[in-house]
Amino acid sequence: MRHPITAQQVNELAAQLDASTRLLTAADGDYYEKLISRWADNAVKRAGAVAVPVSYDEVSKLVKFASANKLELAVRGGGHSTGGTSSTEGGLTIDLSRMRAVKVDKDTKLIVAQGGALWEDVDNAAIEKGLATVGGTVNHTGIGGLTLGGGMGWLTGLYGTVVDNLVEAKIVVADGRILSVSENENADLFWAIRGAGHNFGVAVEFTFRGYDQTNEIYAGGLVFTPDKLTSLVEGFNTRMKTSEPQAAGMLLFAKPPGMPVAVVVVNVFYNGDEAAAKEYFKFLFDLQPVAITAKMMPYNHLNALLNPLATHGRRKALKAVTVTNHIDVAFVQELYNDYSQQLEKNPDMSASFLGIEIHDVSKIQSVPLESMAFANRGPYRPGIVGLEWTDPKMDEENRAWGRMIQAKCRQAIIASKEFSGDTKTSLEYANYVEPGDLITDRPFGGNQQRLAILKQKYDPDVLFYKTNPITPLRTEAN
Repeated sequence: MRHPITAQQVNELAAQLDASTRLLTAADGDYYEKLISRWADNAVKRAGAVAVPVSYDEVSKLVKFASANKLELAVRGGGHSTGGTSSTEGGLTIDLSRMRAVKVDKDTKLIVAQGGALWEDVDNAAIEKGLATVGGTVNHTGIGGLTLGGGMGWLTGLYGTVVDNLVEAKIVVADGRILSVSENENADLFWAIRGAGHNFGVAVEFTFRGYDQTNEIYAGGLVFTPDKLTSLVEGFNTRMKTSEPQAAGMLLFAKPPGMPVAVVVVNVFYNGDEAAAKEYFKFLFDLQPVAITAKMMPYNHLNALLNPLATHGRRKALKAVTVTNHIDVAFVQELYNDYSQQLEKNPDMSASFLGIEIHDVSKIQSVPLESMAFANRGPYRPGIVGLEWTDPKMDEENRAWGRMIQAKCRQAIIASKEFSGDTKTSLEYANYVEPGDLITDRPFGGNQQRLAILKQKYDPDVLFYKTNPITPLRTEAN
């Protein structure tokens, strides 16, 4: 059992820390309030103390103190967890917001970023050296949480997931050791953090593989009236039979302010020139969108395009969904009907959205499932339900609606010809799973047991448990 931090323990901890580390409590007023704020208002919890270190050694001290005193511990990178997993009620929070440095080596094409960096930090630093790497599609998201859970982005078709491009990391494990992990050093922990990293420590540094990105890209939105939905899905099904890895799309249901009904927005990405992009997405332009914002732009502008859907504040929940690789037209129409009816019934949810990501999955599937903890390598299309509302009395009801959509999508997958009952892949993307979601009983699929064994090795007392928690499994070797 984990405990809140006491006033005496705050004083004891303060005496152990270097002067560079700030340790704040509710008595510190506005600065403390700023530190406990989160992307989603419903994820805010009142920590007993918030520590803001600037060095890896100080993170080590904080982890050792929390472990020795059996404290409730939370780690904040970008603070985007809608389930409150980067927050603690009364415990100790390690806030990495002062650890955002990014270094890029053009010759080795390696990008080294501290654990508190945001994706905009990585994108901007990399593009200065003519490089890019797979990163989050909302650029004010922290790199830590997204990377440790797997990570997908616009470059996934070309280069796979974020963890497929993670070369090395530095992890502060439960006993306070700062371990370098890679294929050649602490390889078992490196295997575990690539998909289940939230369970194994505090990631204070990541080294990503970069790729040449000197050309601009074509990206942005095309808006369609809902009567075009069937044609859009059919068009994507045809297009993906001969897909190109440098292209991707995202099909979104949204209700922009002032619109009488929910519309269909298709966000497109093409890593090439405008003429080639328009030829590839010709089926979309032939459907005569009512608005077009897509244009040529530098790569580091790309991951800001969805920021208007992901502004800070209000109450939020994210639900992972999955649809079949060959998208069922009637099923997507049913999802649209569910979405539009819910917004009509509950206008407070009008800023919510439902999206399906459409990219070439061959690169993801080329990596063996057993090569790392990340288990979302099935032949499916990942999606997301982004719920947003203001009334706290509706928290459970709104989440329940999202879980209903989640369950509906899962059952459609299981009932499809694409599903195999002996699959070792996980059906829902683990990064979006929130505490209380019952849909994913094995978020790491066939890798679940090995992770339980490694949990016993690196965190037997379960200091880290907030995201997709793993129960330690003792073996004879332990």
